[in-house]
This record gives sequence, C-alpha cells and structure tokens, in this order.
Amino acid sequence: MDTSRKGFQLVIAATPSLGIGKNGKLPAWQLPGDMAYFKELTSRTRDAARTNAVIMGRKTWESIPEKFRPLKGRLNIVLSRSFADDADLSADQNSSAAANTPAAPDAASAKPAADALAAAQKHGSGLGSGVLGVGSLESALSLLEHKELKGGVEGVFIIGGGQVYAEALAHPNCTAVHLTQVEKEYECDTFLPALDPAVWGLWSSSDPVTENGTRYSFVCYTRRDTEHALELPPCMASRHDEQQYLELVRELITSGVFRPDRTGTGTYSRFGRTSRYNLRHTFPLLTSKRVFWKGVAEELLWFISGSTNANELRDKNIHIWDGNSSREFLDARGLGHREVGDLGPVYGFQWRHFGAEYKDMHTDYTGKGTDQLRYIIDTLKKDPNDRRMVMSAWNPAALAEMALPPCHMFCQFYVADGELSCLMYQRSCDVGLGVPFNIASYALLTRLVAQVTGLRAGELVHVMGDTHVYANHVEPLKEQLKNTPRHFPTLRINPDKKDIDSFVFEDFELVDYNPHKTIKMQMAV
Repeated sequence: MDTSRKGFQLVIAATPSLGIGKNGKLPAWQLPGDMAYFKELTSRTRDAARTNAVIMGRKTWESIPEKFRPLKGRLNIVLSRSFADDADLSADQNSSAAANTPAAPDAASAKPAADALAAAQKHGSGLGSGVLGVGSLESALSLLEHKELKGGVEGVFIIGGGQVYAEALAHPNCTAVHLTQVEKEYECDTFLPALDPAVWGLWSSSDPVTENGTRYSFVCYTRRDTEHALELPPCMASRHDEQQYLELVRELITSGVFRPDRTGTGTYSRFGRTSRYNLRHTFPLLTSKRVFWKGVAEELLWFISGSTNANELRDKNIHIWDGNSSREFLDARGLGHREVGDLGPVYGFQWRHFGAEYKDMHTDYTGKGTDQLRYIIDTLKKDPNDRRMVMSAWNPAALAEMALPPCHMFCQFYVADGELSCLMYQRSCDVGLGVPFNIASYALLTRLVAQVTGLRAGELVHVMGDTHVYANHVEPLKEQLKNTPRHFPTLRINPDKKDIDSFVFEDFELVDYNPHKTIKMQMAV
C-alpha cells in the first residue's frame, strides 16, 4: 500500500456467480435493506465534522435516479475519460495495459494542485452541485490529497461500475471489500472479478436476511497482508467474531469478581455470558494466540468414539487430560480403584451410552445405554424441525464416578433454511485456556453433524455460566489482548465421509490459519 495516499474500500452487491449489473443498472432484485445499508455505510463518519467520498464511473452515476443525484451527505467523484485532458488519457491508456500493477500517478498528480481541483470542479459542475469530475481513479486519489479535501474527507468508497471495480481491486490502496452476498442468481452482463484468496480473507459476516424471496448477507473482506488494525467504517453490519472473546477477557480482568475455587488458584469471574460464531464461511479457531488444532480435533473424535481412556490421546502426544487422569488426581477424587487414564463415564460415554452401567475404560459398551448423538443425527434426517434434539453430558447419577464432571454440559441443535446451528451450555468456563478449545470443538461437531445430515453449518451459540479467568492467567491474557485478530481459517472436511463414526484427523484440512504465537498458560487441576 502507498501510505502517502488515502486507502479506499469497495462497496458492492453480487450474485453467487459475482454478477453485479445488467444493462448498466443493478440486477432485478428488490433489496431495500441493502440500499439502506449502502447509504449508512458510505455516509456515516466517526468525526461529525468530516464527510466520506464516493467514487464511481460515469455509467454508475447515470444509473442513479436523477432525484437521488448527487448522493447526499457525501462527496461525489465521477470518473469519465471525457474529463481527462490528453496527458490524463495517455496515462490511463498506459495503466490499463498492466491491469495487475498499480498505475503510475497520472497527470493530475503532476499538475499544480489548485489547477487539478479547479478542473475537477469544472467537469463536475455539469453533473450537480459539489460534484467533482476526473479522468481516472488515479486522478481521483491524487485529488483527495489536495489540502482543501484531505482534512475534510474521512472514508473513500468505490461504488461502481465493473471496470472501476476491476481496477480498484488490483490497486494496492484498496483495503477492504464490503460485499452484499446475494444468494440467488439474477441475469447479469457485468461481473466482479473473483477475489484472490491469497490476497483477500473474509473478516466478518452478518447473519443472513431475506427480502422479497432473496436471502443475502453483508460480508467484509480485507487484505491478508494488513498486519495492523484496519480502520473500517463505524456502522458495519458485522465485526470479527474474535472481538467478542477478547472483550470478554478484558471484562473479566477489569471487573470480574475474585472468588476462591477448588484448585486453590482463584478466579476472576462473572455469571452468564453469551457469544455467537458464524460458521457459514470460516472456522472460529482463535488467532490472537495459537490454539492447538490437533488437540481440538482429536479430542472431539475421541468424544464421538465414546472412549473414556485418556491414554489414547496421550499416545497421540495430546496431554490435555493427563492432569485429570493421573494417579494422584484419581486417588484424590476417591477413584483409587481406577487405572491411570480411566476418566470414568465422562463426555463421550454420556453422548453414546447415556444411562449404561460403567465398569472401566476397557469394557465394550456397544448397544448399551442411549446413543444421544445417533438419535440427533437420525432425527435431523427425519424431522429437522424437532425441538428435542438435545445431547447431555450431565448425568447426575454418574457424577461421582467421573474424574471431572462435565464443564460443557449439553448442546441443542436447530435447523432453519437448510442450516444447522448448535447452542452449547457450559457451566464452568476457563476463558483463558479452555474456552478457545470449546468454541472450536463444538464448531467442528456442528460441521460434522451438518455434513452427515446433508445440511449446511449455520451458527454456534455459546452460553456460559460461571465465566472466569484464573488468577495465574491474567498476565498471559494481558499479552494476548495486545494482539489484533487475524482472519479466521477455513476448514475443509473430506466430502466422502457421511458417517459420524468414520472421521479421522486426516479428513480435516485447516486452510490459512495464521495466528499469533502460542501463549502459555498453566492448567489448574
């Protein structure tokens, strides 16, 4: 990015095939919510004394109904070759020959600044009061550096048309793309170039809404090479999902109530918090620190298998259950008759054999008890509107036999518009160490159940009871709070697997996970 110039962002609506227009106008959709969002996004500023600029091609300008031109409350800049002098035209022609490289500054940047502004005002005067007319995108960007404009303009938005979008996407000063992702195809003759996933990552997405039979979402893409926090518009419909986790950490550290606990460590806690994670596009594996992905995935597969043998995880170099399955810990729990590694009837046993009599980790429990997970999968296939799709790991009759009573106690599944969502309730929430694991684990469970039932993943809702950070995690968490979230990764799952018991770790491919470094925290046992 050329830091000597102002960055700019694209605002656009597109079909699944990236269609954006027909005969110089918007496609035939009727989406008043999108129009309202466009106005709010491009008009609102953080500083009431400043305004935003919208840059558009001549055809886009002409497609706006006359009564709405110029767009109110914004500086309108219209691009047209007819506004360029010979030098401008030559620069534009030369730059268009190299579509994937930034154009050299055109004649506007070489002109005396006052002359450039006067020319733009003259060209724009025939279009409307206060409208500026320039010959190219580079001319517009140069013009915005003029002292009479620079201080008064806060955000810069490219709003069309097709050629302007294509040039803008290839420009290094394009920092974000605000895309209304329309889920229905409409006839189009103008298309947006595909966003290169090596350059652009999905930053955030709103929940879908439906208007006049068409479903759409507001999504934001930002450049992957942006290391520092990007200033995005103040009224976006969504934000990075990790922000809610970081805000929860900050709340617990600054205003949590100190309470003693069974481990002797002490916690800062609050009671009753909720977070929501969109599973439609990306996978919520936190990026403000590295999360042990293999541990997340292998533990979930271990739960699904119904195993209670922590040695199986240890043999895979996953030691998250070592402390709670040690000789010392089991003896302290009154479970001295158990072998090291035998956790008793914990999560997976309750998921697959609820109510069965537990003997030890070696016993074959096939056909014993209630297979809650299988029941949910069968119900999703037969009656996805059922309201009884609940899976519980909390079995009061078996708590005394467990090395550790379940923290994430139960979950409920819900289907709407062909999407599977999961609500998970967690009674005890170790926000520093455990919660990042729990978020990813239930997101993965939702993805797997969705795949085997022919559904798409929707949302994970995380409801937390005793929500706390351990006293010895406060300093590491303060370090984590200094880290700006990065793009969430995507998760590819072997599409050939249709049986919940068939998945292995090699069926998962985590793509573009680029977190900050690991932050060590001591587990309280």
